[in-house]
Amino acid sequence: MDFDNGKPIYLQIVDFFYENILVRRWQEEERIPSVREIAVMVEVNPNTAIRAFNHLQEQKVIYNKRGIGYFVSENGYDTVLNIKKSEFMGTTLPDVFKKMMLLDVTFEEVKNSYDQYVNSLDDEKK
Repeated sequence: MDFDNGKPIYLQIVDFFYENILVRRWQEEERIPSVREIAVMVEVNPNTAIRAFNHLQEQKVIYNKRGIGYFVSENGYDTVLNIKKSEFMGTTLPDVFKKMMLLDVTFEEVKNSYDQYVNSLDDEKK
């Protein structure tokens, strides 16, 4: 995993979990890799992985079945979706709007670009 120096590593691991849940690679009530497996997978100290697991448990995205392992929570997908949507609307989108204004980019141009992107994904599926 390539890490961004501007963000704590444990939060980047949290984002890795979010993505796996959002693309449904890890389903609700499904066992996920252990702390050690994640630490090896992303090449970090197990203590860093534990910090990510603790953060995810506090958000009720995952839970631990003692002696068995960690699982995605029953409403894990919706929880992650709400967290990431709120982050996008509150942080990312205002930055996009500012750049659009500075560069004089219209919503129509953004929509056209978005439509092209979606069409390219559709073409890849064929």
